[in-house]
Amino acid sequence: MAIGLLGTGASGLQAFQRAIAVVGHNISNANTEGYSRQRVELGTRAASFTGQGFIGNGVQVQSVERLFDQFVTDNLRSTTSSSARYDTMAMLASRVSNLLGDADAGLGAGLESFFNAVQGVADDPASIPARQLLISESDSLVSRFRSLDSQLDALSREVNGSLTNMVSDINGLTSAIADANRRIVDATSQGAGAVPNDLLDKRDALITRLSELVSVRTVEQDDGAVNVFVGTGQPLVTRFLASPLQVERNEFDASRLEIGLVSGGVSAQITEQLTGGRLGATLDFRGQTLDPARNALGQIAVSLATTFNQQHQAGMDLDGNNGAAFFSIAAPEVAGSSANSGSATVTVSYDSANIADLTSDDYTLSYDGSVWSLNRTSDGQTVASGAGPFAVDGLVISMGAGAVAGDRYRIAPTRKGAMGMAAVVSDPRAIAAAAPAASAAPGDNSNARRLADLQTALTMEGGTTDLQGRYGQLIARVGTQTRAAQTASEAQAALLSQAQESRDALSGVNLDEEAANLLRFQQAYQAVAQVISVANSTFQTLLNAVGR
Repeated sequence: MAIGLLGTGASGLQAFQRAIAVVGHNISNANTEGYSRQRVELGTRAASFTGQGFIGNGVQVQSVERLFDQFVTDNLRSTTSSSARYDTMAMLASRVSNLLGDADAGLGAGLESFFNAVQGVADDPASIPARQLLISESDSLVSRFRSLDSQLDALSREVNGSLTNMVSDINGLTSAIADANRRIVDATSQGAGAVPNDLLDKRDALITRLSELVSVRTVEQDDGAVNVFVGTGQPLVTRFLASPLQVERNEFDASRLEIGLVSGGVSAQITEQLTGGRLGATLDFRGQTLDPARNALGQIAVSLATTFNQQHQAGMDLDGNNGAAFFSIAAPEVAGSSANSGSATVTVSYDSANIADLTSDDYTLSYDGSVWSLNRTSDGQTVASGAGPFAVDGLVISMGAGAVAGDRYRIAPTRKGAMGMAAVVSDPRAIAAAAPAASAAPGDNSNARRLADLQTALTMEGGTTDLQGRYGQLIARVGTQTRAAQTASEAQAALLSQAQESRDALSGVNLDEEAANLLRFQQAYQAVAQVISVANSTFQTLLNAVGR
């Protein structure tokens, strides 16, 4: 009996020693990010049958469990991704909003000063100083357009740099997750099915960090490995294999970076499928805020230059000459796909008679072997189809021979409008302030008044708004996006805090509770040690009795 009692006591010593070790491990990792509290599960050892019935043989450690809930963890990852997304979107959008809405550096003040100078010429058409002021203000206005576009372009290059860095970070995390999968599967196999809790914590922490960069979905396999997917099911991690992302040049614009997923040595572009996190927010910002802002700014520049040139060319200058173009403007941007195999040349020009119909949209022109189709990139809607040429939205689009089925072209009518604008009239006498019929009256201001009226003329958005109104729409749109992102960011921050609290309540280490557990297991250990002492004393008594 004493021998059995010694075995029972020894099992208790071993079990409570391991329980104390687990408590010590919890306490040591109380401040380790991503650590999940562990708990020893104890169970009775198999009893031995005697003539008086079954006698217990003590205790054993059945398992060391990790306090973990997949739903809570998934919720934390989801809110982490959403919070990072709206934080990033709010930060980036506010930069555009502050730039365009600046009272001093924005376009509104420049338009106001320019048309005030036009009105000054209308008030005193023979005044050379008034004419010189108009030339100076036109140069200043062009500089404002270019400066704003230059800063937006710099932000576009910054987006490229951010995409490159985030793709590198994502690849590092997915490689680490794949390695963690291998180590977990190996450890589980070596442990006869017992899971390596600390490795699971490490992998979960990696996936949470990944969700901060991009929204992900995970699927656990039977062997303990986890597959990680992005977008509409594109695999980033499949057991021990990580499929890297890479940045690649846009097929129409080499300065624009897209995201590709490399699998089997072949890259498939998945930019449109990526959502959530900092990466998704950066892509959303580029497509929903930055590009439309640059296009709208260019649209205003093109509309101003075209309508002002038309009216200026309808007048007469101080020397009796017909007015020339006051501004120059870059032609609409056209770029063929890098995958094109045909030789067709596509030319696009502004339809000055219908310039009010010009929008800030981009278009994709494609050829199927017999018919050309023009689609808006914002919504994919077909706006024209046939053999061409097309006259649509203030544009005239002509297609030459040599196209092959599958050829595609990107048309960005206003993308370079602001940067491509220039004031070409430098001689004050060349300002056409008079009407042609008033050649004998150098003080005539008929045309100058019509030029001044362009400030409030409904020359944009299909004849529904003026230049200042269109710029106000742009500021309002970006401001609304910024405020919406800031509001969502604040809401997501609260949700993230709640999700983190839920995770900590379940998996976090409570030092008070661990201290109580430590004391409980210590007392149990001491009590079992006393059992061994009693067993030893009993055994010695038995030996002494037999020895006599």
